[in-house]
Amino acid sequence: MKKTFVCDDSMIITIPIGSLRDSGEGQLMPEKFHCVYKDSYKIFAVKGKPKPLGAAQAIAGVFILVLGLIFNKTEHFNAMYTLPSVLFVVCGIVSYAAGQYPNMHVTKLSFSLNIASFFWSIAAVSLCLITIHNLSKESSKNLQVRVGINGLIVTLLVLEKLIALSLIYWLSKAVCRQHFNTLPIILLKHGD
Repeated sequence: MKKTFVCDDSMIITIPIGSLRDSGEGQLMPEKFHCVYKDSYKIFAVKGKPKPLGAAQAIAGVFILVLGLIFNKTEHFNAMYTLPSVLFVVCGIVSYAAGQYPNMHVTKLSFSLNIASFFWSIAAVSLCLITIHNLSKESSKNLQVRVGINGLIVTLLVLEKLIALSLIYWLSKAVCRQHFNTLPIILLKHGD
């Protein structure tokens, strides 16, 4: 099917019309025509991959929470940077929903939550690295296990940061677009 709608900073709809000589009464304009255009929101849903990234974000958030809850008995400081990872789970669910059901309100909520998630992951990585640095000064029999678990949490937080950054990029293309209220230019083209 031939593209009749081109979207590059201006919207132009081309409608093929018939010849004046060949047309009968009221048949100059076609009854149906199809507009194909490149929409930023559709690009987000196709190329941004919100469903798999949202699922990965939620799963990584659950792993961080589980690790934090398991090792909360040994370190109370650990809960400070793992329990707020509920935000990652919620953000992943909303990002998945934004890809599953095309709704601009869900997309905007996902965009906001991913920004908060990105900044929280930066803060949590910093807190976790401080904890690892403080653990290296201590001497205990399960020090390697504690440092290893914190290293795994840092890895998951970095993964969360990368996923949130990717989703922020694609969501910004869907949310921050200029052509919400522009009117298209309609061109009538003689049929061949």
